Amino acid sequence: MGGQKEQGGARQGFDVADAAPLLLDPHGLVTGWTVHAERLLGHGAAEAVGRKFADLLANEDAERMEDLLDRCRAGKDWTGLMTAVRRDGHPVEVGVRVTPTTAPQGRPAVLVLLSELEEGTRGWDMSRGVLEQIVVGNPIGIAIVDTELRYVWSNAALEQWGGGEGRTRLGLRVADVQPGMDSEAVEERMRHVLETGEQVVGYEYVGRVRSAPLRETAHMLSFTRLEDDRGDPMGLYYTVVDVTDRHRARQRLALLDRAGQYIGRTLDVMTTAQELADVAVPGLADFVTVDLLETVLRGAEPAPLTGSERVPLRRAGHRSLYEDLPRTVVDSGAVVSYLTDSPPVWCLTTGRSWRQEHLDPLAMEWAEGAPGGRESTFLELGLQSVMIVPIRARGVTLGLTTFFRRRQNPFDADDLHLAEDLVSRAAVCVDNARRYTRERDAALVLQRSLLPRRMPEQDAVEVAACYRPADELTGLGGDWYDLIPLAAARVALVVGEVPGHGIDAAAAMGQLRTAVRTLAAIDLPPEEVLAHLDDLALRSGHDDGGLEGDDSRGEGGGRQGNTVGAACVYVVYDPADGRCTMAAAGHPAPAVVAPDGTVGFVDLPQGPALGVGGPPFEAVEVTLDEGSTLVLHTDGLLAHGDDSAEQAGRERLRRALEGTARELRPSCQTVVDALVPSRPEDDVALLMARTKRLAPEQIAAWELPPDPAVVADARRTTQDQLARWGIDEELKFTTELLVSELVTNAIRHASGRVRLRLIRERTLVCEVLDSGASAPHLRHPRAMDEGGRGLLLVSQLAERWGTRFVPDGKIIWAEQPLSTHLE
Repeated sequence: MGGQKEQGGARQGFDVADAAPLLLDPHGLVTGWTVHAERLLGHGAAEAVGRKFADLLANEDAERMEDLLDRCRAGKDWTGLMTAVRRDGHPVEVGVRVTPTTAPQGRPAVLVLLSELEEGTRGWDMSRGVLEQIVVGNPIGIAIVDTELRYVWSNAALEQWGGGEGRTRLGLRVADVQPGMDSEAVEERMRHVLETGEQVVGYEYVGRVRSAPLRETAHMLSFTRLEDDRGDPMGLYYTVVDVTDRHRARQRLALLDRAGQYIGRTLDVMTTAQELADVAVPGLADFVTVDLLETVLRGAEPAPLTGSERVPLRRAGHRSLYEDLPRTVVDSGAVVSYLTDSPPVWCLTTGRSWRQEHLDPLAMEWAEGAPGGRESTFLELGLQSVMIVPIRARGVTLGLTTFFRRRQNPFDADDLHLAEDLVSRAAVCVDNARRYTRERDAALVLQRSLLPRRMPEQDAVEVAACYRPADELTGLGGDWYDLIPLAAARVALVVGEVPGHGIDAAAAMGQLRTAVRTLAAIDLPPEEVLAHLDDLALRSGHDDGGLEGDDSRGEGGGRQGNTVGAACVYVVYDPADGRCTMAAAGHPAPAVVAPDGTVGFVDLPQGPALGVGGPPFEAVEVTLDEGSTLVLHTDGLLAHGDDSAEQAGRERLRRALEGTARELRPSCQTVVDALVPSRPEDDVALLMARTKRLAPEQIAAWELPPDPAVVADARRTTQDQLARWGIDEELKFTTELLVSELVTNAIRHASGRVRLRLIRERTLVCEVLDSGASAPHLRHPRAMDEGGRGLLLVSQLAERWGTRFVPDGKIIWAEQPLSTHLE
């Protein structure tokens, strides 16, 4: 774009007919000189021919000639402005056109056309008159002061900030024309500029000026030193820009940010109300009161309000910028009633805000029952402007907040919007505290649902569970049990406990139980599940301040919601082969009741409790006969009796298990009744699971060579097996596609053996094992991609699919519902 401007500017005064032509060789030497060139520059042909054309130009333009010659050698021309130097040394502005050409002998050459610019195309000389037009009419305030910081000149725009006309400022200083301004701070900046010569740009001054003596304004000032020809300071000039709107917007954002940090830090209604008042003073108002309905303080649901009744409220918080004002109003916690037709009652009944820029100074305050039995006028209270904002949350009015000002500017519409934002934030916190008070009992009941009331249906184990909390009042504790169905007909059995009792322990228990179910969903091995839980507990301890030396305690003596020190045992049972893999974190090892009734205990290392650090968790694998009963329990089951040693507790459990009936549910209750009193000192959880096995005809497995040609054989084998199982054609087709994609994926991305397994249980499961260690992931191929759609197709066809890692590789599985496809 710059080149175009040069060309355009030159053409305004460039006339080819009057141009002086020159001829240069490719290296820029003058080879042809004309009478027109001699007339323009004063050099004769004998002087010019053989010289570099760059020698006839000003230094800045001479440096450009090499680039222009390169341009001509590339076959391009150039037009622009240059400064040539006459023979007498005087510069002349010329329009120049440089273009490649051919000399008479056929050699390459450069043709240069020079044309003296016409009058009016040269740049302006910035005369005093021009400069005065610029600064005098400038909308930005500009002033010049001498080295004594006294005004010597100012423009008309500076008058909008007060201090009189420019002629009345002459000889005065800033303090003289702006007495309410912090002139020392401004003059300190001026002296710094005079002494150092450093320019100061963007200095923001916040204060009061004569044009607005009752409100705070913000101005942006910049200072620049003025010097004489010798470089000595003559004074300085400064500019002033009003940035009050930007400053107020920044203050509003800061106030809202502070509100987000300080309002609602507790679930106490009165504290939250006081926090609202504290944040609003002095950033928004001089005096703030917060009144709440009495039903809100009791935690009840507020009833609808009408304007025909007197509304009793309680003063929940107030804050004043002045020491005398709180003594004349209702104290915190006291009842305050407003007159029927008063603005506060109107705000309560309509749910709308109200603002009055100027209060009637002789009007009586709106509240009844003022201290001393005497009502005060707004003049006596010194209140001049007011806003009333109802406290509303979730469509319900909880109270109101009143904002007053004494000496600041009256409240405007922007102030009301800001007040509504503040109150709306606090309203949610107030309503949360009210709901907490009212719904605490309901929350406790809801907490009990953290324990499964009904075990999910599955065919791997028959289960029964019993839970007895130590907290008799709430029925809540930190022990839990769970059964989680996994892929391929497997199940996960979990029993664990967290320190403490009551609602805090239940909350921590719910946190761990949710984490276990999440980790189980991604099918991690037991030892990895415990490792992730350990990380979670460690972070929980740091987040809650649960470090050494922290004495903060929740209800029941434990830290609130803290999972540090929790114990857990995680078991995965596979009914296809009876294998049972388990790991423990500070938890007793499970007992096993064999089909013949004998009782033993799994030799399972008790890893460290969660969140306390220690060696890594170890998993063990055992194979259980069908009909074996796996007994998982918390340590509270063994901690009752004359001897609390672990071995003695195990022996008591052994005797209790040997004497149980065949049915699991009554056996589970019998064991707890035999070992645990009705009011235990510790929570107790017991989970008993009797193992089942899948019938051989429910499983079909094949070893496949890692050869792409085997994919077709796998599909045919699958088709035959599904026919023997009586699967309908629709499910056959989708299963064949799944087998094809999974086997192809395994052969393409892994090496070594490939195993295909089909499991017919409540669902139809297709598994493919390979020796690869990388996890597969979905891709979203473009329309022209040749591959990358395998797992995408699997995800569309299967109801569920996933990956799990085993010691000899990984298994990708896909599951389809079976009940609707049986013939």
